Amino acid sequence: MSDPTDIPDRDSLQPGPTALRILVGAQLRRLRESRKISREKAGYTIRGSHSKISRMEGGRCGFKLRDVADLLTLYGVADDTERQALLVLAEQANAPGWWQDYRDVIPDWFEAYLGLEQDAALIRTHEIQFVPGLLQTEDYARAVVVQGHKDEPAELIEHRVELRMRRQSILSEPATHKVWAILDEAALHRRVGGATVMRDQLRHLAEQAELPHVTVQVVPFGSDTVAGGVGPVTILRFAQAELDDVVYLEHLAGAQYLTKDSEVRPYQHLMNELSVQAPPPSETPEILRQIMAAM
Repeated sequence: MSDPTDIPDRDSLQPGPTALRILVGAQLRRLRESRKISREKAGYTIRGSHSKISRMEGGRCGFKLRDVADLLTLYGVADDTERQALLVLAEQANAPGWWQDYRDVIPDWFEAYLGLEQDAALIRTHEIQFVPGLLQTEDYARAVVVQGHKDEPAELIEHRVELRMRRQSILSEPATHKVWAILDEAALHRRVGGATVMRDQLRHLAEQAELPHVTVQVVPFGSDTVAGGVGPVTILRFAQAELDDVVYLEHLAGAQYLTKDSEVRPYQHLMNELSVQAPPPSETPEILRQIMAAM
């Protein structure tokens, strides 16, 4: 089995709109800081505020090309080739993602994650309650969605399930995406949707674990390694060297996106520790077979 931490060759993965926004924002930040210009002054130049500059530099919003052009002028970027290169990237970063068709069921705080997931070369996730969304069967996903949205109309439930299934399209591109999931054994014993749905889900998980670009490990009940006080964790790594890892922490009514090295490092350490302490991926099929046999 190949090293699951290896990411695809940078030349094989073109950045999507979310990654492009982060790249353009990072470049604008570097230019501003190199000229020792405050966010307040930059915001005033584009008829905005320092918080708007912060959102732009963090890749958390789209770009008005006039704003980018004005900032480049402020930062002393006069070379036409350099200006045009960044303006073209900014324009490409404004392209809508496929998930715009699902705005009726996507919370504002989750939209950024969809873009990051689409652009990530390596997705490492630790789940303690459910099978990760990228590895769920349709029936299992429907049961999870119904559990969390009991009062919603059937058409919205189905739209949520369709969104989750469509996210899984990245797994059909093994050359550009890798997924490494570490599951607490409890998630595999929780009968979501009933015994039949759960058995089908475990069988599907075993099939996915055989794919060369999918790695699945199970932290058994008897393990000494416990991620105390930590819920689901996802770390996204990108093929572009300029992009740092992003840690995504989802809560009941929102999410956190951690990007600072001091914030990201503890979660990287946690994921590394879990991967070392859990049985190797080669044992996952047998673990799943034993759980299915006991159902």
